[in-house]
Amino acid sequence: MQFEFTELGHDEFAFIWKEEGDLKAEITWTQMADVMVIEHTYVDQSLRNQGIAKKLLDEAANYARQKNYKMEPVCTYAAVAFERYSEYNDVKA
Repeated sequence: MQFEFTELGHDEFAFIWKEEGDLKAEITWTQMADVMVIEHTYVDQSLRNQGIAKKLLDEAANYARQKNYKMEPVCTYAAVAFERYSEYNDVKA
């Protein structure tokens, strides 16, 4: 599984995983200066409960670290993950 960094336009970005042209998983955010506002996490129904959403969030967090950005979790999954896992404390806005 490889996530592809994608520019969606209007300061919106994503890491996306497609298989044979079908969207399987994505995490999207709006870039506001040095803060990534995480707005949406999606995993195809057939792939849920396999840790893919966490892998997406990890990918976004690693991107934030590389760019020296912070992250503000707005979507439900990201907000819960930020509370549950201390590994995101360094990127939390």
